[in-house]
Amino acid sequence: MTDTQDLLFVTTYVGLGGGETSLLTLAEHLDPTRYRLHLLVPHDGQLAERWRAHGWPVHLIPFRGASTYFVPSVWARFSVVKRMAYLLRVQHIRAVHSDYHSLPFVLPAAEQLNIPTVWTCWGWWFHPKAWQRGFFRRPAATFAASWAIKDGFLGDPPFMPPESVQVLPPGVDTNRFHPGVDSMAVRLDAAQHGIEIDQHTPLVALVARFQDVKGHDVFQAMARRVAEQMPEARFIVAGENVHGVSADDAYKQRILAAAQNDPLLRERLIYLGFRDDAERVMAAADVVVCSSHFESYGMVNIEAMASGVPVVSTRRGGPSETVVDGETGCLVDVGDDAALAERVLTLLRDPGLRQRMGAAGRARVEAQFSARAMAASFTRTLSALIE
Repeated sequence: MTDTQDLLFVTTYVGLGGGETSLLTLAEHLDPTRYRLHLLVPHDGQLAERWRAHGWPVHLIPFRGASTYFVPSVWARFSVVKRMAYLLRVQHIRAVHSDYHSLPFVLPAAEQLNIPTVWTCWGWWFHPKAWQRGFFRRPAATFAASWAIKDGFLGDPPFMPPESVQVLPPGVDTNRFHPGVDSMAVRLDAAQHGIEIDQHTPLVALVARFQDVKGHDVFQAMARRVAEQMPEARFIVAGENVHGVSADDAYKQRILAAAQNDPLLRERLIYLGFRDDAERVMAAADVVVCSSHFESYGMVNIEAMASGVPVVSTRRGGPSETVVDGETGCLVDVGDDAALAERVLTLLRDPGLRQRMGAAGRARVEAQFSARAMAASFTRTLSALIE
């Protein structure tokens, strides 16, 4: 039996958005007899709290994530690189996993000690500038969260061999997200907001942090259309400004004000705030909506399908790869609140269709998008580098 290997995960994000939840899910499904998992973040937050709850070490080194215009040779000389290299040495780290914004610091730190670095690309907009292409050829392995991300990152023509970028779809914990999760607490919580939602009330959910790309305004426009034709329907939104960005907070205030000032929505739409029981929110809903202007991957859609709940999602980006239109849910064009409403109404009016799509979604996740599959792929790559 081999000794336990110390792995370091580095990210600039400290809240619990989709990417951070995926990172936690990956960590939770790695073999604890093979790996000891460390986390490095710029400061404390929800992610670090959840990491420590597993008994895993958390390290804090203040630094500001690199922008997409970083110059590798300059960023490698920042003082934080020395601090990271020291951490890698004293903690006996065998391999590093990084996000995009941390990579310009931790890669040169790891290279000083001949420690392999892998990273995951979460956005097609991270396509390297001309002066960055050599830098992105240096990591021992590169993952992309979807085929759309891989294609956007590599460009046309690709600046590095396509086979050097492995698509690693973020997986969902199918033991946490599954049909039959007790969800009545979510519906009962609605009473605290002055809106009654019993077990028979048609319920539509959005689970998204406050950021304008998530399309809360589109969701609200969709909800108005649905309410006009199905007055008994209710709508819940779970999520918060998890990264503390001031622009996102201003966006949040605009969205909440718009909902409160709309008589139709005021009696039907509830903003629940941050929930650490997303599996119950999913299970409480008859339909889960993703109204984003784009999604790199769209973790919420996967979680909903794992829960046996049909999804109605905009198609741009990852959702076009994960949701099978007409089978596990419905895909519509970005910003088309009328199409969203039409698909939602169809599902709310047809329990049999919801059941069939929900079952198909669950089967698809188990076959292709489970956390077990993600961890197995990650482990195979890691084993080739350090064992």
